[in-house]
Amino acid sequence: MNANALDIIRTDRVLSVVRAAQIPDPAALADALARSGIRALELTFTTPGVLGYLRAAAATEAAVLGVGTVLTADQAEAAIDSGARFLVTPGIRAEVAAIATRHDIPLVMGAFTPSEVLTALDLGAAAVKIFPARALGPGYLKDLRGPFPDVALIPSGGVNAGNAAEFLANGAVAVTAGTDVVSPSDVAAGRWSDIATRAASFVRSMN
Repeated sequence: MNANALDIIRTDRVLSVVRAAQIPDPAALADALARSGIRALELTFTTPGVLGYLRAAAATEAAVLGVGTVLTADQAEAAIDSGARFLVTPGIRAEVAAIATRHDIPLVMGAFTPSEVLTALDLGAAAVKIFPARALGPGYLKDLRGPFPDVALIPSGGVNAGNAAEFLANGAVAVTAGTDVVSPSDVAAGRWSDIATRAASFVRSMN
């Protein structure tokens, strides 16, 4: 079951990251995104009470829930105990990698430079999040594909409906949909239909 998280991300070619102060109905949010073609949902430790939201959404059968901004081993353990099916870090975190490996949970480790990509791979990352992707744009993914032809690269930060297809064309196995799709204000207000509409539009833009 856990191994399917990365397979689903690869199949959909997208995951959504939610950064919001509160999530009034996490199951409804996960369902809205999944129905629109984004089945992988990354909640983050920047959201207060994130583990409670994760547990509340874990029963959403169509969605695959993970946790991001994981910085410590304790956070990694807590996320997995609460039902996370994948973990995401913003940068190189060896202690998080050790926990993910121990539990056989896919880890998407944040990196930017080629050396950091290598370190992420050495630590056992299943995929590498290239962050911040806006810094050098889609062409940077193509450059990284030279020395890393088989690495699952997932750009994050600055990816939107206007450039998602270009990131994918330049070698990304998936892209991260952020606040352009899941705005904090829409989440707080429970505007699930609006989020679903933007998610569907984002998915269409990838083709």
